[in-house]
Amino acid sequence: METISILILDDEQRLRDEIAEFLLKKQFTVFKAAKPSEAFQTLTDESIDIAIIDIKLPEMDGLEVLKKLKKEHNYLEIIMISGHGDMQSVIDAMRLGATDYFPKPFRLTEIEHAIQRTQRFVDLSRKLHAYNKSISILTDKLYKNLGSPMIGKSDAMKEVVSMMQKVSQTDFTSVLILGESGTGKELVAHGIHLLSKRNKSVFHSVNCSAITDSLFESEFFGHTKGSFTGASDDRAGWFEIADKGTLFLDEIGDMPIGQQAKLLRALEEHKVSRVGAHKQISFDVRVIAASNQPLETMAEQKKFRGDLYHRLSTFVIQLPPLRERKEDLPLLTEYFLQQFAARMNRDVPKLTDETSFILQQYHFPGNIRELRNMLERAIILCDDHLIRPELLPIMQNKEQIVRAPEKSTNFDLAYAEKMMIEKALKFTKMNKSKAAKLLNITWQALDRKIKKHKIQA
Repeated sequence: METISILILDDEQRLRDEIAEFLLKKQFTVFKAAKPSEAFQTLTDESIDIAIIDIKLPEMDGLEVLKKLKKEHNYLEIIMISGHGDMQSVIDAMRLGATDYFPKPFRLTEIEHAIQRTQRFVDLSRKLHAYNKSISILTDKLYKNLGSPMIGKSDAMKEVVSMMQKVSQTDFTSVLILGESGTGKELVAHGIHLLSKRNKSVFHSVNCSAITDSLFESEFFGHTKGSFTGASDDRAGWFEIADKGTLFLDEIGDMPIGQQAKLLRALEEHKVSRVGAHKQISFDVRVIAASNQPLETMAEQKKFRGDLYHRLSTFVIQLPPLRERKEDLPLLTEYFLQQFAARMNRDVPKLTDETSFILQQYHFPGNIRELRNMLERAIILCDDHLIRPELLPIMQNKEQIVRAPEKSTNFDLAYAEKMMIEKALKFTKMNKSKAAKLLNITWQALDRKIKKHKIQA
């Protein structure tokens, strides 16, 4: 396990050294500072997990230091100490984000126990920090190359980004991306390519459902001049074009069985022969395939070659549908609205409360692509700066949506809250933990609300 780094900020040298000596014996990495400016510099130069801060300090008050650190280093866990054990300081410290508070004098073992209690939050912070760093790098690369960033803060998307990051570090592993249409499979494939060592070479995308049997070998393997009618010159195939780079095979499940056998042979041998030529050409390509169909089930039913499935599925990434990552909906909506408004040279419109409610209830069979198209249409039709429900195409099918209750003397926030909770419980098949996550509240808060609204759960 990675060693925890601790910063001690106290202007009293004896106490500072005493705490440091104790923690060093416990195998922690320790840094010391006598005043806030020294602490800020240490935080700039070093990776710190926990800060132990005295309330009374030169330059600025310890609570002000706490406030500043939580704003600029929100991943940092902070333990406050003070020679003045007044209750107001304790309340202020906890309100500003401190994890513990000890009045002087205290036993050093109390500090050790506080650090042990905090360690779980440190581990979570590290994971979150690593994810944010990964998503930042990935977003920058995708936006620079495609103009489309990776958007999402849900646990499901964090897992996807983590898997992309890990598999991108291998140079040859085949990747299979599964997910419904519109979930962003090509964006994920391109992201893996951009994060890998192959990012200076070609990313070549192929729609497997559009390739006829007569063109398969010519497209994948290339051909020589005169090898068939219309072959007016030599032409490289897709494996040659993507050499040293990535070949993305989209909708691989639609590829006919006969073509699958030829593809498998090329993947196994890492060599192809152009149509009309006898010389074999070696290639170095990472293959990423994608499908919106259950390939494993298709292989069991003999609708897809089992050997090709196993060749492609060394590393599988399953993309969640939008209905299973609704916490990402506001981020995606805001991004698309800003994008389209900028293209159309218009102010960014806002969703009415009812429009937001309807989008949260909608199941999005077309996923992110459907959301994108829906918002583009709405922003074109929008005459003022509000996107109202009637601008959404889904309003034409009343059975697919759940409207917010009409404003009346009976309408209040409690009614809407109750309806949302019932909807979440129904969607998660009465699983309170999943429903709480869907509603972005704690399990305990959900349980209280269920009792408050007398919901049968």
